[in-house]
Amino acid sequence: MGIKERVQAILKDLPPGVELVAAAKSRTPQEVLEAVEAGVRIVGENYLQEAESVFNHIGPKVSWHFIGHLQKNKVKKAVALFDMIETVDSLEIAAEINKRAESTGKIMPVLIEINSGREPQKFGVVPEEVARIVTEISSLPNVKSTGLMTMGPACNNPEDLRPYFQETKRLFERIKAMGISAVDMKHLSMGMSDSYLVAIEEGANLIRLGTRIFGPLSSQD
Repeated sequence: MGIKERVQAILKDLPPGVELVAAAKSRTPQEVLEAVEAGVRIVGENYLQEAESVFNHIGPKVSWHFIGHLQKNKVKKAVALFDMIETVDSLEIAAEINKRAESTGKIMPVLIEINSGREPQKFGVVPEEVARIVTEISSLPNVKSTGLMTMGPACNNPEDLRPYFQETKRLFERIKAMGISAVDMKHLSMGMSDSYLVAIEEGANLIRLGTRIFGPLSSQD
């Protein structure tokens, strides 16, 4: 089964309201284009240099999401290139996004990355700090918090991720209920190639798939 057939099979089986993000890390522009031509409407990139190469090949016909760890010195380029940044994990990085977006007259949609496993070696906001971070970011006029994103710990069994997805969904609903001005909780990005079915069951409406679309790659999800 090729990329086209895999994309079509995934899209056919997705419940209404769930969107597919093609995680294009280490994939060629040709591979990504094949996925787009098969129906992918959102491309997720982990690295800016790779993203530029693929973007130049495909252009603005799809929505571009940044799904890797964003360093402060890369924010300017990320704001210029992407339609959404899914991995905001601090007020500092949000403030830099706001500064760069303001200079171009852009309001940047972002997701807050949740370290749902509370793993010290990983990026993301621990669950206990999420409401505070979202509230603080809401004061930045050129950043729009539109949801949450999580990965969860590395697990061999996707079922082991269910509690982490459940907690992130509870946070999502809690923040939505707070009614914070300038915050629009509508995107819940959870689940990758091995875990997206569990994530959807727990409320994900954005799923980030690499291997499931493009086939095996040692550095892919």
